[in-house]
Amino acid sequence: MINSQVMARPRSMTNPRGISSPTAMVSERLYKRWINGLWAGERIAADLVSPDFVGHWPTRDVHGPAELQAIVDETRAALKELLFVVEVGPIIDGDIVAARWIATGATGTGPARYTGNDMLRISSGRIAEYWTGTSRA
Repeated sequence: MINSQVMARPRSMTNPRGISSPTAMVSERLYKRWINGLWAGERIAADLVSPDFVGHWPTRDVHGPAELQAIVDETRAALKELLFVVEVGPIIDGDIVAARWIATGATGTGPARYTGNDMLRISSGRIAEYWTGTSRA
């Protein structure tokens, strides 16, 4: 990074990734546990999301930690060796966390690859709401 880039950085930004507050750091940790823990097979939905959590998938809404854990388990059963790689983000703005990922796994007919975007709303240190868009790559 050259000096002019350092000089142009907003004063409130404490590091190049833009994480400048304890709230943003909590949000980043929550997202990492979401993608690298929950979606990696750990049964931690109840630890990550609020009791009134709502997840918005293109074809349905999911309510509460139990339904979330069920959809994660269902997805992992359909896609063996499911692995997520975060391609962009997480980007944090206030109570919203956004990221873009690539997922790979294996179905009964062979390898599968998906791309997707996540948006999560954080409230009181937990994920309160989630939106996703996913497509087969």
